Amino acid sequence: MKRTTVDDLHKRWLKNPKYPREYEALEEEFSLAAALNEARARAGLTQEQVAQRMKTTQAVVARLEGGGSMPSTRTVEKFAKATGTLGIPAKPNAHSEGKPNGIPG
Repeated sequence: MKRTTVDDLHKRWLKNPKYPREYEALEEEFSLAAALNEARARAGLTQEQVAQRMKTTQAVVARLEGGGSMPSTRTVEKFAKATGTLGIPAKPNAHSEGKPNGIPG
């Protein structure tokens, strides 16, 4: 029995005229989620570390990175500050004192 992959499903669903339109409508949300995930990875931080810097929970960071909803501008700003993205210095923690952008190294 062959497993069904996400790519297989995507190809099958593309045959439905409504699917491509809805898929494209979600592209902005998922592009932002991918950018958030990439920013965290570049900063060398875990979701928990980003959450602590944002004064929120790891679950909130996971939801942000998972897409599915558009976060507020304020939330994106907090995330950027927590990861040192866009030149906003991240607050160092006890494990990264003296490192640029608070990145452990």
